[in-house]
Amino acid sequence: MSQNTPKSGLTADYAQRIADDLSANQSEQARVRAELTRLQDELVQLEESGQVLVKMQHVLGGVAAPATKTGKGRKAATVAAPVRPKRKASAQKAPRKAKPATGESTPARTSGEPTWRELITEYLAGHHEPKSAAEIAAALTEANPKRDVKVTVVRSTLEQGVAQALLERSKQGRSVFYSPAAAATRDETEAAAE
Repeated sequence: MSQNTPKSGLTADYAQRIADDLSANQSEQARVRAELTRLQDELVQLEESGQVLVKMQHVLGGVAAPATKTGKGRKAATVAAPVRPKRKASAQKAPRKAKPATGESTPARTSGEPTWRELITEYLAGHHEPKSAAEIAAALTEANPKRDVKVTVVRSTLEQGVAQALLERSKQGRSVFYSPAAAATRDETEAAAE
């Protein structure tokens, strides 16, 4: 009988370890599921923000929407369940109403006027030293008094120009300055010579 006791003690130890491992595994699964849900929610928010930014970019610069990338040659992960429940057909929101005019407003760009990108690149091409977004906005306000020039719009357009290699960004301390890209300047010079 003394031989059965050590064996049953060893079995009990293994049974306890397996139970502990199973409990740890289940709690880890719960943690990973919670993290996955959080990441799915974050992904949905980022996708919505991305769509808004693409629309804003299209409105501001008339740039075609870039193709979205899912990774570096890997297959995209599939989501097990939709994060948001689908809307019922009867629960549609009422269309937004236009804000009433409260006085004089500056008109949006008409079809004959140049885009912000065109105005900014033309302004920077005429200056050899880098300019800040505030300086560019002030110059555009002076040159185009009928258009509502906002520094944030100018800065966004400048960053688009940097992303498209039309402009170069340089930092001096905490200040950011923009100038025409070297290739863009050469192309304009060659076009003017012809």
